[in-house]
Amino acid sequence: MASGHLITRRAEHVPSRAIRRGLTRRGLSCAALAAVLAAWHPGVLAQGEPSGAQCGKPAYLTFDTGHMAIAPLVADVLNRQQVRVTFFGANEKTVVGDGSLGDHWASWWRARAAEGHEFASHTWDHAYWRADINRADGTRFRIRASAGDKAGRDQIWTAAEYCRNIEHAALRLEAITGKKTLPLFRAAGGKTSPALLMAARQCGWQHVGWSPAGFLGDELSSEQYPNSVLLDRALGSIRSGDVLLAHLGIWSRNDPWAPAVLEPLIVGLKAKGFCFRTLREHPQYQDWIAAKAHK
Repeated sequence: MASGHLITRRAEHVPSRAIRRGLTRRGLSCAALAAVLAAWHPGVLAQGEPSGAQCGKPAYLTFDTGHMAIAPLVADVLNRQQVRVTFFGANEKTVVGDGSLGDHWASWWRARAAEGHEFASHTWDHAYWRADINRADGTRFRIRASAGDKAGRDQIWTAAEYCRNIEHAALRLEAITGKKTLPLFRAAGGKTSPALLMAARQCGWQHVGWSPAGFLGDELSSEQYPNSVLLDRALGSIRSGDVLLAHLGIWSRNDPWAPAVLEPLIVGLKAKGFCFRTLREHPQYQDWIAAKAHK
């Protein structure tokens, strides 16, 4: 989890925090709030994304799975804004349905594939790395999954078992969407070790974390970090090339970050000259993805 001083400098021409707070307290929907924001940014709300060659300030918005209750609203915002993102999928517990990669949500994932989004693994069991265990016959990993039939219990996995868990989620996404997943993964909580990263690379998976400013804060306490604070921090601190992290539902946050902050954030970043790209276009991962595509 990222830490550091909150940055409250507002993006140029973005309405003040007090104005935004007043609008949200009046019960405006995400779309209505974005429409008000668009009055400060003529044409930004409906504008399409520039082509790759014209993208001078890329940002790479990524979503990890979660309880999925807000997933349809997130999809609406991304569609309206014509923004493509990368989704990292694990089969997590959901408010409705049989898990985030279960049959209930399959049509949602297929629709995102049709819209041009990219997909990657978040491990099947949302498996947290907890420690390396060095043994004479090879390194093992202490893992605690937050999903699946062994959720909440420590397990000892070999490198091959961890790789199979990455692959399980990737193959499920491919089966649902009909689209090949990227040879990338994100560890649960971003928790890794050099040995774990090496093991994953040896079986074909490169890890993707997020930029310090790209931690959008939707995992934090609503009381200590209200949406208005998180929006101001993101608009003031995100820089070109940053990988941004959000979730499709966080159980512990009382005032969900998405979609309430999502559309004002996209609108505000567009007004500052940003464009949005998937990780397929990220210079750090392009060669890796191309090399794996030819194997």
